[in-house]
Amino acid sequence: MHSNEIDLRAYQTAERLLRHHRKELVRGDKVKPRWLEDGSRFWYAVATAEGKRFVLADPATGSRTPAFDHERLAAALAEASGQEVDAAALPFPAIVPTADAVEFDAFGEHWRCRLDHYAVEKAEGAAPGNPLAVPAPDGKHAVYRAGHDLRALALDGSRDWALTSDGTEDKDYGANPDYLMYSTLLGKIGLPHLPPAVSWSPDATKVLTHRTDQTGVRRTHLVDAAPAGGGEPALLSPRFAVPGDEAVPLAEYVVLDVEAGTATFAQAEPVGASMMSPVFQKWAWWAEDSSAVYYLHRTRDQRTLSLHRLDAASGEVTTLVTETGGTRVEPSQQQLAAPLVKVLSGGSEVLWYSQRDGWGHLYLHAADGTATQVTSGAWGVQEILHVDEAQRVLYFTASGLVEGSPYRRSVCRVNLDGSGFARITGDDLDHEVTVTPSGAYFLDSASASDTPPVITVRDWTGAVAVELERADISLLEEAGWSRPEAFTVTSADGTTEVHGLLYKPLGFDPEKSYPVLDTPYGLPTANRVSPSFDPGHYGYDAEALAALGFVVIAVDGQGSPGRSKAFHDASYGNLGDACGLADHVAALRELAATRPWMDLERVGVTGMSSGGYAAVRALLRYPEVFTVGVAESGMHDFGALEPGLGEGYHGPVGEADYAEVSNIGIADRLQGKLLLIHGGLDDRVSPQLTLRLAERLVQHGKDFDLVLVPGADHIYFGYEHYVTQRRWDFLVRNLLGVEPPAGFRLPPVPIDMEALAELFG
Repeated sequence: MHSNEIDLRAYQTAERLLRHHRKELVRGDKVKPRWLEDGSRFWYAVATAEGKRFVLADPATGSRTPAFDHERLAAALAEASGQEVDAAALPFPAIVPTADAVEFDAFGEHWRCRLDHYAVEKAEGAAPGNPLAVPAPDGKHAVYRAGHDLRALALDGSRDWALTSDGTEDKDYGANPDYLMYSTLLGKIGLPHLPPAVSWSPDATKVLTHRTDQTGVRRTHLVDAAPAGGGEPALLSPRFAVPGDEAVPLAEYVVLDVEAGTATFAQAEPVGASMMSPVFQKWAWWAEDSSAVYYLHRTRDQRTLSLHRLDAASGEVTTLVTETGGTRVEPSQQQLAAPLVKVLSGGSEVLWYSQRDGWGHLYLHAADGTATQVTSGAWGVQEILHVDEAQRVLYFTASGLVEGSPYRRSVCRVNLDGSGFARITGDDLDHEVTVTPSGAYFLDSASASDTPPVITVRDWTGAVAVELERADISLLEEAGWSRPEAFTVTSADGTTEVHGLLYKPLGFDPEKSYPVLDTPYGLPTANRVSPSFDPGHYGYDAEALAALGFVVIAVDGQGSPGRSKAFHDASYGNLGDACGLADHVAALRELAATRPWMDLERVGVTGMSSGGYAAVRALLRYPEVFTVGVAESGMHDFGALEPGLGEGYHGPVGEADYAEVSNIGIADRLQGKLLLIHGGLDDRVSPQLTLRLAERLVQHGKDFDLVLVPGADHIYFGYEHYVTQRRWDFLVRNLLGVEPPAGFRLPPVPIDMEALAELFG
């Protein structure tokens, strides 16, 4: 190693801590239940020291047992198939347990293994279907897209028929807006589009979908400079509305009767679809008796939210609840969370989320228009788990009940009249919950940022019915991981508490001095700091960066979600503060006051997407603090992003000045070292935003580095390793002041098909 070169082991450790290795390093940290017919029993797959294992769990009996003898099944499958089979890595991801057998797909065949004598034989199984078709709950039919229309097929192969026939490019059934961020990514893995935006009725006779109207929506342009098949550059022109545009994507709800082939359109104005399909967002759902659809509609300025009932037979639409506010009115503070709205049986009562008292609480709206506040206090409801209508009891998760951590979730109960509130989980951990389809139990993953999860099944008293897993992190610790430190500091206003995490460098020595990296997220749509052991997308990167020799911090400043309405609304009309950059500066100074090993003469910032915006914003607004930055896929001008972001989170055009929150407008302030990275085929945040910023920097004679990855999408699928290495190398050179290890190259990230399947639903 050259004297001015970073130790190769730091890069090797950082690479090992990247998120795609976490499955190898942590065992038993996640359980993805696959429910059996009774809705309480389930199976799941888990990584153990002996390899992948399939487990059956029965909460009623408190049992957790192997689904089968893995060694005997492997040997029997090898004999029947003539293929090599490793019991530690069985060649199938899913099983179908029956009373005396287990079925699975392997080597292109469907197999059955009788568990009394472990003989494996080929069996009749479901024929491989269209991977982009959405199956009915009874498993008899599925719906898929064909051109601009929808078709249905019988899963036994007997029939395939049209459900719609008048779809056009501008009015496309079951489609997302053109610029949904997965469009480019899908093409890379050979898929023409996402599955259709449809929701089956519980009785499996009808589907809810929408006709997506993009008539007159402006187009933007991307250049595929290096097409995979060679040849001349190709022009891609997706439709992409921006704040102030008259024409924006709309969704017109329609109910399709699958057997009868009829279409019933909602007799109401279309709803906005500027972010993604409202069906995908779960802003529309079926009544339990399949007679109607309930859906949420929010005005374009996001200040009025209403709940509607769509009669599935007639198309008649009635309004059940409406709420209007001075800023955005939300069904949840987390943008991608399911709405905290539930229509009780019979449709005469609605549980409705509102922040009208300054906190996120639930109100019970009756048919006569009266409303009863069900939950109250200086904390917020995060998820509706279960409603026992017979006993008139609501079960939910709430944050803000754990002392010292406003984000950790507790499982709670309360009577629907507002009495009888109690915490079911009384510890100080974060609880991530999955309710069984039967409603009798819930899976509880209890953890914290420094505490690995213990996963149990509990009943609604909180009693543990069966323990499933205790996460084993010994390999993670051997790889170089250390527990992050949760901190609480005072915000820039001098009064408000702000929370975050600090990651210490690999081989931390308090006698040394370390450069500091901030890793912000700039939009008020999601938290930067995870309350659970899973650090989230940006958290894995923070762990890796710490291994390189940086002190890394993550902060949820004022304007970010998950706390009071006032805390969240600090971002409204103020997106230029990137969710509390001033609070980040205050946090750095307060932390360093008691941690002399934090070198505030060497402070960098890095982020992606809205974090890329925040990284540049930090360099431009606080050049005396931040001296080095890396910005990837940056949202540098909210006036050129979709209306759902700008108009909803900053304010309508005419009331909010988008120029004031554009990084491009203050590019002349750059003093530090900056690396800009963008994907040439980013259809979520156009590369034009980074290129316009670069052009302005050029005009002002500023030095900066620019990497345009021609074939990359918004999340750099297939290019993650290259972009990560460019980020690391830039920060190591300019913040650590040493050279990267000569010849080291990050290997490509393996494609995780299971993760992609979850991403695409």
